[in-house]
Amino acid sequence: MRKMEWEWESMALHEHWDGEGRSEDRGESGCLEDGDLLLPFAFEETLCRDVGSGASPPAVHIWSHPGGLALGLRDSRLPFAREAMEELEAAGVRTAVRHSGGAAVPLDRGVLNVALLLPKSRAALDFHRDFRLLASIIVSAVAVSHPETAARIEAGEIAGSYCPGEYDLAVAGRKFCGIAQRRQNDAYFVHAFIIVSGSGRERGEQVRRFYERAAGGAEGLSYPAVRPETMASLAELGGPGSPGLLAEGLRRALTAQGVELLPGRDAGYADQRVRAAAEILRERYGRREG
Repeated sequence: MRKMEWEWESMALHEHWDGEGRSEDRGESGCLEDGDLLLPFAFEETLCRDVGSGASPPAVHIWSHPGGLALGLRDSRLPFAREAMEELEAAGVRTAVRHSGGAAVPLDRGVLNVALLLPKSRAALDFHRDFRLLASIIVSAVAVSHPETAARIEAGEIAGSYCPGEYDLAVAGRKFCGIAQRRQNDAYFVHAFIIVSGSGRERGEQVRRFYERAAGGAEGLSYPAVRPETMASLAELGGPGSPGLLAEGLRRALTAQGVELLPGRDAGYADQRVRAAAEILRERYGRREG
C-alpha cells in the first residue's frame, strides 16, 4: 500500500485501553470503569470539537472496551433490534448505537481502536484520502513487528464481513480491520477497529446471531449477510498478536512520519463534558441503557 503524505507536525496522543505495555506517563486515564460503550465515542466527539476550535492540536485516540457490540444507526432500526440488544446486555455484552458510519462491530480487549481527529484545514475534504491515510498508518504499524504480514495487506471491501466497506483491510481475503468517518463543522475524525487477538470467526458469529435475532426472519430488510469465516485477527493472519504490540507499532509509525506525539492533557472519560456528550448520543441515536 502506497505511503501517504503527512501534513501534521505534532499530534496529541490519548490512550484508553487495557493490557500490557500501557504507560502511565502518557496522560492515560484508564479504561471504562462502568462499561458504558458510548464513552469512547463521546470522548472522540468532545475531543473533535476541541480540535476544531483550536483548543487541542490534531489528535490520536487509541482505545479498547472490555466487551460490547457497537451498532450502526440502520442496525438499530431492525424490527427486533431492541430485543436483541437487551439479550446481549443480559449476557454481559454492552450495546450502543454509534454516530459514525458503518454497521455492527464487536469490541473487546482483543480489538484495538484508533482514530485520527483532524481540523478541516484543507480547502476540499477528500474522505477517500483520509481513509487511505489511516489505512497506511495501520499497515506501517503492522510492519514495525511483522513486515512480511504487512506486505500482504490489501484494501477493498470483503463480501460477507461485518461492517463491510471500501477500505476494509484484509490478508488473503480475511478481514481484520474496518474504517469509518465522522464529520463536525470544523473538524472530523477517521476511526478504525483492528482485530488483534482472539478469533475473528467467533466475533463474526456473534454479529451474525445479532442480525438473525434483530431481523426476526423478516424479508426484504437491508443488513450485512455476515459469513464468519471472512473475519480473522492479526494473530491468526501472522501479524502482531497483542494490542500492546500493535499500539507500539502505531506510535512508531506516526513518529516515523515526523509526527511529534504530545501527551494528551485531559480528564479522560471522567470529564463532565464527555459524560454529557454520551447522554446526548444515547438520546439522539439509541435507547437509554439501564
